[in-house]
Amino acid sequence: MNKDLCQSCGMPLSNENLLGTNEDGSKNSDYCIYCFKNGDFTGDATMEEMIEICVPHMVKQGFKEKEAREMMNTLFPTLKRWAK
Repeated sequence: MNKDLCQSCGMPLSNENLLGTNEDGSKNSDYCIYCFKNGDFTGDATMEEMIEICVPHMVKQGFKEKEAREMMNTLFPTLKRWAK
C-alpha cells in the first residue's frame, strides 16, 4: 500500500493540507480532503465510478484518457478503500 496516495482516489498526498479529516477534526493520513471529511467518505461512488470521476483530472495532468483509465484500473484495487 502506497501511503503517499489517497487510499480512495489515488491522489498524491504531497502536503498536510490535502489530508482528509477524522470525526474529531484530526487529519487522516489515508485519505484526501476530497474523499474523506469528518470521519466519513464524501460520496458513495463505486470503484468504477471513482475511476470515471478521476479520469478527467488525470487528462488535465497530461495523461491520455486510455492511459489514465488503465493506470487507475491497476492501482485502485490495491488502495485501502477498494482492496478486497
